[in-house]
Amino acid sequence: MDGKRVRSSVDLELQGGSKPELQKRSTSTILTPGMMIFTCFMFLPLMVLLLGANRNPSFEWLLGVEITAGKAGSKYGSSASFSEPPNDKLLGGLLSAGFDEASCLSRYQSALYRKQSNHTPSPYLVSRLRRYEALHRRCGPNTELYQKAIEQLKSNRSTEPTECNYVVWVPSDGLGNRIITIVSAFLYAVLTDKVLLVDLSDDLRDLFCEPFPGTSWILPSDFPVNNLESLFLNAPLRFRDVLGKKLDATDGSLPSYLYLHLTHDQRFSDHMFFCEEAQPLLQRTPWLLLRSNQYFVPALFRASQYEKELSLLFPMKSVVFHHLGRYLLHPANPVWGYITRYYDAYLGNAKEMVGLQIRIFEAAPISSDQMIAQILNCSIHEGLLPEINLTEPAQPITQRTQPKAVLLTTLYSGYFEKLRNMYYQYATTTGEAIAVYQPSHEEQQHTEKQNHNKKALMEMYLLSCSGALITSGYSTFGYVAQALGGLRPWILLRPDKGSSSCLRATSMEPCFHSPQGYQCIAERSSSNEAVGHVRECEDVPGGLKLVD
Repeated sequence: MDGKRVRSSVDLELQGGSKPELQKRSTSTILTPGMMIFTCFMFLPLMVLLLGANRNPSFEWLLGVEITAGKAGSKYGSSASFSEPPNDKLLGGLLSAGFDEASCLSRYQSALYRKQSNHTPSPYLVSRLRRYEALHRRCGPNTELYQKAIEQLKSNRSTEPTECNYVVWVPSDGLGNRIITIVSAFLYAVLTDKVLLVDLSDDLRDLFCEPFPGTSWILPSDFPVNNLESLFLNAPLRFRDVLGKKLDATDGSLPSYLYLHLTHDQRFSDHMFFCEEAQPLLQRTPWLLLRSNQYFVPALFRASQYEKELSLLFPMKSVVFHHLGRYLLHPANPVWGYITRYYDAYLGNAKEMVGLQIRIFEAAPISSDQMIAQILNCSIHEGLLPEINLTEPAQPITQRTQPKAVLLTTLYSGYFEKLRNMYYQYATTTGEAIAVYQPSHEEQQHTEKQNHNKKALMEMYLLSCSGALITSGYSTFGYVAQALGGLRPWILLRPDKGSSSCLRATSMEPCFHSPQGYQCIAERSSSNEAVGHVRECEDVPGGLKLVD
C-alpha cells in the first residue's frame, strides 16, 4: 500500500464505500490488523528499491534547498503512550456522565487517543457547565418555555421579561472559523445566562454529537426568522442600527431580536457589542442572532462586566478553548469511525507523532519548494525531525522498526510526495525511520460539501493527537487542532511577513484576527488583571490572544 492508497482509502470511505465497524484499540502485544497494515506499508520502500522501480527519482529541488539545521533530536519529548487508558474519561469533570455512551463514542473515547491533559478545569467551571446544562434542558427546543419565547419572537416586539433568552449561532466561512466561533458564542452564552442554539446547515449536519444531556442545541427548522445566513445583507434589526435609541420593553419598543455582525469586516458600531454601555440592551433582548468568523474570546476578557466571572472560570487564561472545545465538540459516530480507523491503521504504532498542517493563502503565495524548505528549516532546527544524509540511501525497515510518524494535512498532494520520497530515499543522520501520511488531498476548499467537512474534522482531531505540532500562521484549522490537543505549536509564518522559519506559540489559544476598533476596551484602566493576559498574536500583527 503506497501513500496514494492511504489517501484514497479514506476518500472512498467518505464517499460511501465500505465502512468497517469501529474497533477498540488493542493494548496487547498481538499483531493487530492495523499493525499488519502499517508493517506492509513500511516494507514498501524496500520492495520498490529491490525491484528497481523509481530507481533514480529527481531530487534536484532538495539539493538546492538551504537548510539552517541545528542539532537533530527531540526537544519536545515523545508522544504520550496510549497503551494505558486514562483513569478519568470525564476529563476532570468537564463532561457530564449523563449520556448513553454508544450514541456518541467519541465523547468518552477521545481520551484514549490524546495525551492526558496537564490542565485541570476549575471546580467553578465544572459547576457552571452543570448549571448551564440545567438551563438548556429547561429552555431548549421543544420545551414550553422555548415555545413561549418563539411566540414573542413572532410578535416582533419584546413586551415583558422572558425567563429564557437565546444566542443563535449563524455559520460563516470554513469549518475552522465555524468551530472557533461556536466556542466563542458558547462562552458568551454562559457569561450572560443565555441558551446557545446553532443553525446547522446541511454541510454541518451529522458532524458533531449533541453536547448537552437530555436536550438539543440544534435550532429547529421552523425558526421564524428566515434566511439566517443572508441576514448580514438586509437584517431589519441590526444591533448597530438599534444601539443608542431609547428602547423600553414596557411600551413595546424593545425589539424581539437583534442581529450581531462580528466578522472581520464589521464596523465600529458592531464592535460596540463588547462595550459596557451596550450590555443593558443586549441583556434585555430575548434573541441575539450572532454571525462571526472570529475567535472573539480575548475581547470578552478585556470587558469589565465579565472580569470577575472569567477569573473564576479560568484561573489560567490560556486554556479557554482547550476546556470548552473538549466539552462541546465531539465527532459523531461515523466521523469518529474514520478517525479511529485511520489512527489505528497508520499512526498507532509510531514512536512519536509530529503533526504538520499546511495552509497556503492567496494573499501570500509561496512555491512548494519554498514551503518545503521552510518546513525543514523549522522541523530540523527545532529537533522535531532529523536531517537526511543525501549521500546515504535509507536503511531497510525491519519488522521491529518503530518509526516516527509525520501526519501531514493540507489540500494539496505535492508536499506529501516530496516529504515521503525524501525520507524513504535517504538515510537520516539519527538513524530514525520516518513515515509520512496524508489522509486526504481535496486540492480546493469546499466548505459547502458535507464530505469535505467530515475530512477536515477528521484531520483536525488526528492532528490534536500529535506529540508536537507545526501549523501555518493565520489558519483557524491549525488553531482548532492545537487547542484541542493542548499543544503550543511551532508556527510557520507567512512569506509576506519576511520569515523562512517558524516561531513557537506563546499559548495554545487561537488568535482573534480582527480586534480593531475597540476604543471602549482600549481606554480601560490597566487595573483589570485579565488585560495583562491578552497579547498580540505571533502570526497576526494586531491580533489578540490569551496567554499566561
